[in-house]
Amino acid sequence: MIISASTDYRKAAQAKLPPFLFHYIDGGSYGEHTLKRNTQDLAEVALRQRVLNNMSDLNLETEIFGEKLAMPIALAPVGLTGMYARRGEVQAAKAADNKGLPFIMSTVSVCPIEEVAPAIKRPMWFQLYVLKDRGFMKNVLERAKAAGVTTLVFTVDMPVPGARYRDMHSGMSGPNAAFRRIVQSVFHPQWAFDVGLFGKPHDLGNISTYRGEPTKLEDYIGWLGDNFDPSISWKDLEWIRDIWDGPMVIKGILDVQDAKDAVSFGADGIVVSNHGGRQLDGVLSSTKALPAIADEVKGSLKIFADSGIRTGLDVVRMLALGADCTLLGRSFIYALAAQGQSGVENILDLYEKEMRVAMTLTGAKTINDLNRDSLVHF
Repeated sequence: MIISASTDYRKAAQAKLPPFLFHYIDGGSYGEHTLKRNTQDLAEVALRQRVLNNMSDLNLETEIFGEKLAMPIALAPVGLTGMYARRGEVQAAKAADNKGLPFIMSTVSVCPIEEVAPAIKRPMWFQLYVLKDRGFMKNVLERAKAAGVTTLVFTVDMPVPGARYRDMHSGMSGPNAAFRRIVQSVFHPQWAFDVGLFGKPHDLGNISTYRGEPTKLEDYIGWLGDNFDPSISWKDLEWIRDIWDGPMVIKGILDVQDAKDAVSFGADGIVVSNHGGRQLDGVLSSTKALPAIADEVKGSLKIFADSGIRTGLDVVRMLALGADCTLLGRSFIYALAAQGQSGVENILDLYEKEMRVAMTLTGAKTINDLNRDSLVHF
């Protein structure tokens, strides 16, 4: 067991949340082997300790697409964030905003764009899937532009939903799912009162706004299954590029050739990611995939990385392996579920402190100083 603030918040979230919600965020696909590798492989990356380098002027700031970040972290797009705390997307966005970091809203968020964007000062980023309903895609991109969204994160590793068996056991899906969720909520009264009762509406806000009617949690799994598009190809991204003129990041890259194709397409960034182990089980961890990708495309676009990051030390490891910035998913959701906005702000503070310790003891005064020379036996 890796001991960290994330594991503490995970325990607190498990105690507070109904099982269907906890296991939805905590689980992976199939046998969850990649889910386990993500954290294990990252924890095994050894840093090279250096001392006596006068680290009094250490600086964690970085710049991505012309935006200054207090540290190389953004909050990843997580579906149903608004079910983990009352109007959870708003709380998480405010936490990121207060810490000088981007919040990336999921297509399948509970709160719509129009509710979250006005709640923060810095520009929001938005994540989009390729969906069969191209009218929805065009509509949501236009709404994102109108709300001041600056960066589009395009998720390409979900042409079909992964086989997430935990969801069938937990009540998120499967037989009698709605009844099971109600029963579970009764036994978690703090969540039932705060989110279940006063956190409404519980629907997919961005989709409901487009459809003009609620898209409820009961419709969530079915809607996703019906609208994900297995015919996705690079030509679909060209269609989006004609609509979106801001930075575009391609999320879900694990292969060097796909990274090269992203450069050829003209993407502004990629996210080296296996969707947190929630899609194809048995693939490489992001830790193992990142170095070869960075060797090939570093400098041609911005490289983000996620999947398995649980500490500030992990952020430093990913940067040393070749990432320019990292995305936090489960880590911030556990904190959000446990303590709302203050929990997210606290875990970001802890990440910053952990990064400062790691960089001080590796002799890296700036983010750009982190590279393969910061590692041992790699």
